[in-house]
Amino acid sequence: MGIAKWIYKDILGWKINGDFSQDTVKKAVIAAVPHTSWHDFYVGILLRTVLGVKIGFIGKKELFKWPLGPILRMMGGASLDRTPGQDKVKAIAKVFDNKDEFRITIAPEGTRKKVDTLKTGFYYIALTAGVPIIMVAFDFGKKEHRISKPLYPSGNIQADMKIINSFFKGAVGKVPEYSYTPEV
Repeated sequence: MGIAKWIYKDILGWKINGDFSQDTVKKAVIAAVPHTSWHDFYVGILLRTVLGVKIGFIGKKELFKWPLGPILRMMGGASLDRTPGQDKVKAIAKVFDNKDEFRITIAPEGTRKKVDTLKTGFYYIALTAGVPIIMVAFDFGKKEHRISKPLYPSGNIQADMKIINSFFKGAVGKVPEYSYTPEV
C-alpha cells in the first residue's frame, strides 16, 4: 500500500474527500462517475489500494480474453455478458447473496462518452440486493475523489436520483467535455 499511496498522493497529486469504512459496509454498489477515459481504471485501482478496501468491478466479457483476462480477474474483475434478453440486474444482485463481503464498482454512464442521464442498472442492483450505493466522484479537475455516505435505495428512484445527481454535480472527468453534468 505504501507505493500505491506514494503514487496516488505524491506523484499524481490526488486526495480523498470522505471516508470508506469497510468495517461497516461489507456489501455495496460503488457508483463511479464521471467515466470519461481509460485513466479512470488505474486511478480507481490506486484509490481502492490506498483505502485498503476490497472492491471488485465488472466489464464487458470481451475485455476478459487472453492476455488481459487473467490479470483483470486477479484484480477483482468479473466479466458481464451483455447479450440482449438477459436480466443482468437480477444476475448481478444474486452474487451478493452468496458472499459475506462483496463490493462492486459500476460506471453508471455505461460509456466513456458524453451522456445526459445515468443508466439505472446500478440503482436496481443495489435495491434488489438490499445493499447501499456508495458514490465516488472522480474529479480530475481538482484531483480529488469524493466518497459519499452509504445511500440505501428507497425504491423512489426519482427522489434517490436527485440525491445521486447532486453528489456528482461539478465533478470533471479526465476528458472534460465528456463529463456527466446532471441537472439538479
